[in-house]
Amino acid sequence: MLKTEELKLVSEWDKTFPQSEKVDHKKVTFVNRYGITLAADLYKPKNTSGEYPAIAVSGPFGAVKEQCSGLYAQTMAEKGYLTIAFDPSFTGESGGNPRFMASPDINTEDFMAAVDFLSVREDVDTDKIGIIGICGWGGMALNATALDTRIKATVASTMYDMTRVNANGYFDSEDSEEARYAKKQSLNTLRTQEYWKGEYSRAGGCVSLPVPEDAPFFVKDYSEYYKGRCYHKRSLNSNGGWNSIGCMSFMNQPILKYSNEIRSAVLIVHGEKAHSYYFGKDAYENMIKDSKYTSNKELLTIPGAVHTDLYDNPDVIPFDKIQKFFKEILLIRALRYPYNRLISTGRHQIQTTFYGHSSHFFPIIMHM
Repeated sequence: MLKTEELKLVSEWDKTFPQSEKVDHKKVTFVNRYGITLAADLYKPKNTSGEYPAIAVSGPFGAVKEQCSGLYAQTMAEKGYLTIAFDPSFTGESGGNPRFMASPDINTEDFMAAVDFLSVREDVDTDKIGIIGICGWGGMALNATALDTRIKATVASTMYDMTRVNANGYFDSEDSEEARYAKKQSLNTLRTQEYWKGEYSRAGGCVSLPVPEDAPFFVKDYSEYYKGRCYHKRSLNSNGGWNSIGCMSFMNQPILKYSNEIRSAVLIVHGEKAHSYYFGKDAYENMIKDSKYTSNKELLTIPGAVHTDLYDNPDVIPFDKIQKFFKEILLIRALRYPYNRLISTGRHQIQTTFYGHSSHFFPIIMHM
């Protein structure tokens, strides 16, 4: 029997963005298959009823739901969706001990557990569920979508591949056996020391403001968001960061191995000037390479945008495009191709029917 842990959830509005008068909001919890209870904010359009298309949102990596995942969720609820923004395992208001750990397996499961939660709600149309992953959770979203056939549409915004950056360093500058071995050796030495002490150290969050002038732009970009305009007391990046060995397993567990087998629709959104752009571009290219399911995949590049522009800048985040994407998949296409009718025809015909018409709705667009 699944047991939900009783979490201590704050009751006041403590988000980094204003509360919308167009949606209802409440705190909810759900449990993943590892028995970890996750905390989420649920947003729902006001003065409406019936079954809603639903979207689960999480990210960025090291953020909390009170930051930009909540902004995305609330905005999409204003557009007619039932949404949740959740804190991943070991972070924010969610359960899991020790705190401030990350896992490619458990964090992928967190997204799938969110789909579990949405799938059993009476006010959710279970054939119309999508997900949005931001920053490091963009990669997690793609990994979850490659595994979870219940997810009908996925948006990865300003994404990171956390397994790649941990194994290879930024811009693949440490992509060698010797560099990886040195990192592993250092982390394993630390593991022994901290197990002896009985406690884990913290790696440190974003650099405090003001950031040194000689720091890379993306370091300043992060600090201005996490330490400045969107500081939150529960955010790892705003404070002490992950545990020093918290992301160690990412070095040896690539998450996007079978992304070219994703049959459902995917929209990758990235800023042209983002230091992380190569993650999104390469993820898109690998997703369509040798794939039979390319017609519903899209890379949308936002001219001039940097990484955190897609965190909280309403003039840059393409919410109208994201809304159009989900509407085409979760609403219009669902009406044209009812799920039950397609299932009865068999898997091969499902794919023929689904993708045979998708190019009409989803031309592949690359704004380079």
